[in-house]
Amino acid sequence: MQNEPVSELLIKWRKGDREALDRLIPIVYRELREIAHRFLGRERPDHTLRSTALVHEAYLRLVQQGPVEAENRAHFVGVAACLMRQILVDYARGHAAAKRDAGFKVEFDEAMAIARVRIVDVIALDDALKALARIDAQQGQIVELRFFGGLTTEETAEVLRISPTTVKRDWNVAKAWLTREMTRGNRGTARKLGKN
Repeated sequence: MQNEPVSELLIKWRKGDREALDRLIPIVYRELREIAHRFLGRERPDHTLRSTALVHEAYLRLVQQGPVEAENRAHFVGVAACLMRQILVDYARGHAAAKRDAGFKVEFDEAMAIARVRIVDVIALDDALKALARIDAQQGQIVELRFFGGLTTEETAEVLRISPTTVKRDWNVAKAWLTREMTRGNRGTARKLGKN
């Protein structure tokens, strides 16, 4: 049934109805392709993955890992976007092992507001984001949902069950911390973030 609401399909999927995911994907497919296209637009021009392949790989990972605790469309799209990011990181790590600094780069968009660092290594970004998540899990989730998932402040607040004001504050702190880490090029260590 193509007209089923996303939230209803998510509930059915969580209850073990695998076909619910198969009915859900076509409903959000265009959004997922746009996110994949945006991700790949930040990659090097000769990247071998394409938007469709990235979405399909995310779908396969969703099938493998089983139901996620997504409550609505925005949350599900955010989860899928995070999977796409991880696919790109895994791809970069695999190829970087063969050829160090092989040019696997991602471009920060204007939302990150990074003054000096426009292009960063995907692996370095992933390492910095993992370090941030160890220091402040909520800030890590906000970056995942806002930057990688393309969610708005309000959607992120709804998914995380926090106020939009908290999302804005933590988003700004996380951007500043990631900017400092990426500028420093220091992927191995992370310093304690101060909360505003």
